[in-house]
Parts: sequence; C-alpha cells; structure tokens
Amino acid sequence: MDHEGGCLCGAVRYVAAGPLREVVFCHCSQCRRQTGLYYAATSVPVAALTIVQTEALTWYAASDSAQRGFCKTCGSALFWQRNGAENIAILAGSFDDPSALIPGYHICTAGRAGFYDITDGLPQHLHDAPGLPIAKA
Repeated sequence: MDHEGGCLCGAVRYVAAGPLREVVFCHCSQCRRQTGLYYAATSVPVAALTIVQTEALTWYAASDSAQRGFCKTCGSALFWQRNGAENIAILAGSFDDPSALIPGYHICTAGRAGFYDITDGLPQHLHDAPGLPIAKA
C-alpha cells in the first residue's frame, strides 16, 4: 500500500510504500523547537520512500548524528533521519490520509514542555526507547 503526503504548500510531495511503523511521539527540545510542541512520526525504510517533488526540500543537520528535512518555502517539517540509517522518519501530520497510522509510545519525555501532561495511556520513555536510538544534540 502506498501512503502519499507532502508539505503545506505542495512544493514537496512524497510516496511511502509498504507498512508504516507505529507513531512515536518525541518530546525532546529539538523536536519541540522545530514543530512548536512535539514530533509525531512514523518511519519506513529509505528505499520505500520516493520524494516526487523535491524543489523546495532542504535538510538541516540538527546534530552530528541526524538531519531534519523540511520545505524551505512553507517551513513544514517532514522528515528526520539518523546519518547512515536504513529508515527515515516521516511526520505523521504530513500524510494526506493519516487514518492508517497507529499511535505507539512517547520518547524523550524528560524534555517535555511543562505546560502540558501526557495522558493518553501510551508507554512513556524518559529518553530513547529500546530499539529506537535517538540523536544526541
């Protein structure tokens, strides 16, 4: 099954093929600063992602170990990838039809902004989760 998505202005479009990982909610300070609250992302193998409109896609090296892809026209956050990783994270809100996504768990809750609580009952991890390493700022 293909899952299509893109940025707010339509200058970046992608197709993710095959199954999507559950959505991971990241509350680290980098994700908070980039999105305004927290990152909600699924992932696919790099080989399963085709970026079909790339003219406005740009990448930011957020740390020595990861980069973030976003639209340089409208500013939409779209991707996160650990350097050299086989998978790429795709922001859940960027899919045209996010109804197939399943919530998984929260990570980096130690970095959560103090003005909200996490009350959805999903598992929470203070930092990274088993099998899901995070980038170190």
